Order: sequence, then C-alpha cells, then structure tokens
Amino acid sequence: MEQSSTLQAFVKLGSFLFNYLVEKNNPNTGPFQDFKGVLLKAEAQNSWFTPENLEFSIQQWANMLTENNLNKWLEVYDSTSKKKPKTVAIIMAGNIPLVGFHDFLCVLLSGNKVLVKLSSNDRLLLPFLTEILVANAPYLKGYIQFTEEKLEGFDAVIATGSNNTSRYFEYYFGKYPNIIRKNRNSVAVLSGNENQDELKALGNDVFRYYGLGCRNVSKLYVPKGYDFDKFYTAIFGFQDIINQNKYANNYDYNKAVYLMSNIKIMDNGFLVLKEDEGFSSPIACLFYEFYEDKSILKKDLKNKSEQIQCIVSKGWFDDEIPFGQTQSPDLNDYADGVDTLDFLLNL
Repeated sequence: MEQSSTLQAFVKLGSFLFNYLVEKNNPNTGPFQDFKGVLLKAEAQNSWFTPENLEFSIQQWANMLTENNLNKWLEVYDSTSKKKPKTVAIIMAGNIPLVGFHDFLCVLLSGNKVLVKLSSNDRLLLPFLTEILVANAPYLKGYIQFTEEKLEGFDAVIATGSNNTSRYFEYYFGKYPNIIRKNRNSVAVLSGNENQDELKALGNDVFRYYGLGCRNVSKLYVPKGYDFDKFYTAIFGFQDIINQNKYANNYDYNKAVYLMSNIKIMDNGFLVLKEDEGFSSPIACLFYEFYEDKSILKKDLKNKSEQIQCIVSKGWFDDEIPFGQTQSPDLNDYADGVDTLDFLLNL
C-alpha cells in the first residue's frame, strides 16, 4: 500500500468533513444526511457529545486533514520502507469525540493494518468515517477491522485508559511492542499579568468537552495573592455550561461534598475553585496552587512531567501552549510526548 494513496484518501475525508460543516443545516446529499444522522445518534448515546462539541471535533479534523498539513507532518519521517504490514490493535478511549482518530490515522499512514476496539461511549463516529475513507480508497477495507470481541491476531498495541486500566493493559499486552497511556492532565501557569482576552481564551481550555480531555486545563498555578476575581470575570461568558444536566449534577455533587467536609472553596455558580496539590480535578471543579518562586515552580513541573499533558502559559516554557489552544493540537502533538508514527514505522 502506497502512503501517498492513503494520504489522498484522508485528504478527501478532510474535504468531506469541511463540506459537511458548510452544508450541515441543509444536507442535500446522501452521505451528508447519513452523517447528520450518525451525529444525532452519537449525541443520544453519550450526552457529553453535544452538537457544539461534535462540531468542534469535526472542525479540528477538517482543518488538519489537508494535503499541505499531512505532507508537512510526514516529511520528517523515513517512510520508504516496504516492510510487510503489521496489525496494530488500538484500544480507544471515549472521553471526547474521535479521541482515537490520531492513532487510527498514524497506523494507516505508516502502512500497517489497524484492529480497533472502540469505547462504548464513542462507537459510531469512526466506523462511519471509515466508510467514507474506504469509498475513496477501496483497498483500505483490507487494512481496517473493528471488533467487540477479545483482541487476537495483532503484532503491536496502542491502548489509552486510566492509571487503573493501564495496569491491566501492561499485564496482557506487555509482551508486544506497545504504547500504553495513563492518566494525564493539563495545567495553566499564570503570572497575574494576563489580560481579559487571554483569561477568556483560557476558559476554552477549561470548559471545552466539559473538561473531560487530557488536554483540558484542570489546574491553575497562580502567584501568591492572585486576584481570582479577574479570572472569574473573564470566564463569565461560559456560564451557560451549567445548563447541561450532567455537568450541573457534577457541579452540585462536588460542591456539596466540599462544603459538607468544611473544605474551603471559591464558587461562581458554575465552576468551583479548590486549592489542591493534585492535578485531576473533578468535573465542574478547577484546582489551583500558589507559587512564589518561578524557578522552583518550573523545576517542580519538570519533575512531574509524566503527569502533565500540556502546559498553558505565556513566555514560561519552550513547549508551552498559547491560551485557548489546548484542544487544537497539530498533527505532531503526540499524546504523552511519545512519537506514535515513529513507533509504528519501526515495528
């Protein structure tokens, strides 16, 4: 299988996604109508998958799946090898829409075959997009398989889950070449000099996908004496998030637990702020921690790098993410910092 042919199939898929967004209010062709139906079913199956978040995910992939972006990403790799394709099993998470699509893309562009075990929370979107992909490149049908059964007949594994499930994955798949991902969270480091536009953009990093993604900011590092009113004022425009029932239930529950435990919190009616050294804050909550010395904080975050997916800041770190951009990664922004494509090309 030629990489260039597969690349063109993904470019056509990107065009399909882009054109769907243009026509979504009046889909006039069969595939667009079918996709709209799949999106409605995905929303009904998983109420975290709101129309807004589904559309955002589709837009991100429409932006990335262009010929220019794909070629620019791939040009740094030596993909000239004609090795026999290996079968790579992917165990996908389902916390946000199409969260496993990047692994799926990497496997096929590396010339390997993919065996997909979908999450029960996101089992409709990728199979439909695969149909569009195969319609443009029929040979890919022999390279893609979905299964709900026990995984068998594979040569390598990519598995994404929690710290608990990672132990299971390591036990069963440790003898195979693997990438096994654990819990990670993202943080924001504030200097106290951010303007309202920057803090508002940070709200997107906190609230997009209801904070369920590993790239969502779940903790703030703020200077001693930080004025949280500035932050709360900037994010007030996100207040409608409380109208989502599951989010509201989590907000009410977590707030009640903190109050009953006499834990000091701050609250604006849709987001609880709690001082905490941990990274993984509950839904509708955001942890924060004060710092006094910039160099000590940078050293501390470096020591905890295996727990951190992204750092949002301005002028602090070489690999920092700008405010508002955590959920718009580039193709070479690999989960956990592990180069998935390099791993697959060297199987």
